[in-house]
Amino acid sequence: MKQFRFLATLLATSMSLFLLSCGSGDNEKKADEKTKDTSQVKPAETTPATTAPAKPADLMVIQHKVANYAKWKPFYDGHDSARKANGLSNYVIARGIDDSNMVLIALKMSDIDKAKAMGGSQELKDRMKKAGVIGAPTISYVEEVMQDTTTIPQAARVRVTHKVKDWDAWKKEFDDHKQARMDAGLIDRVVGHSIGDNHMVTLVFAITDMAKAKAFMKSKDLKDKMAKAGVEGPPTFFFYNIVEKY
Repeated sequence: MKQFRFLATLLATSMSLFLLSCGSGDNEKKADEKTKDTSQVKPAETTPATTAPAKPADLMVIQHKVANYAKWKPFYDGHDSARKANGLSNYVIARGIDDSNMVLIALKMSDIDKAKAMGGSQELKDRMKKAGVIGAPTISYVEEVMQDTTTIPQAARVRVTHKVKDWDAWKKEFDDHKQARMDAGLIDRVVGHSIGDNHMVTLVFAITDMAKAKAFMKSKDLKDKMAKAGVEGPPTFFFYNIVEKY
């Protein structure tokens, strides 16, 4: 009898262990499947953020003649704090090719009202006089529509300004004539107009072939294209070399 009870107890214990091991296996299988499923879940796709291209800087452009560039430059450098206080930062200083005492200064401008106030101030007039500036400077405030910042080493530049009847009509003709400019050794660098007046156009070209460029600017082809584009009056040309870029 005792032997029978012992065998029954042993059998019951074995069955319990078998059932527990089966349940544990099922649980482990479910856990493995759960882990496997989780690992296979793809992360949510995100759209990469797009950054709008930076708008070209608005510029204050000053052009004037100096008696002596070497004497003028320290006066200009010493006025940097006043420029910064009026939202102006150094960008380009250039000297004329035909007359090296003709100086062009381009300043990046963050506040046109402050810039205009400084440009018309008596303090600036007095400083220019001390620096040896000859005659009244020409000051313009330009909104750049296009600026090519590709490095073009040792290339001369020409700045062209003129008036147009209609900006959009002019721009279409200008864009259509790009290949002719390239063939003439001219590379578009800046296209813009006066702030608040898109009838006054400012252009800057890099020159890779001076002889071709000058011939093109005197050509009938360019004259006819300008007339078609609605250019009013003769354009002005200023040929220069950049001597300092900040």
